[in-house]
Amino acid sequence: MSVIATLKIRGDTETFKKALQDRADEFRQMAEQGKAAGALHHQFTVGDGYVLVVDEWESGEAFQKFVNAPQLTEFIGSIGGDTSVAPELAYGDTIDSPDRF
Repeated sequence: MSVIATLKIRGDTETFKKALQDRADEFRQMAEQGKAAGALHHQFTVGDGYVLVVDEWESGEAFQKFVNAPQLTEFIGSIGGDTSVAPELAYGDTIDSPDRF
């Protein structure tokens, strides 16, 4: 059973959006590493002073292992994330419902 995982990271969203363009190859490389580690789906949203990562993973353990890697923390800091503030992490098992689409 897969899990939906969210990670809310405080930081400079303009720096982040610029990094999406300027460092696209690095984002692609991270995506490939995530897929190899068990990521099934991935996307970002941007809010007022934060980036929200919305993922689907094979398991919560695989997600935890990936997001706790020191290289990911370094990368997040280099693209505008405030690594002095712990990100808000949540995940849970996916379930079916009549209104799911």
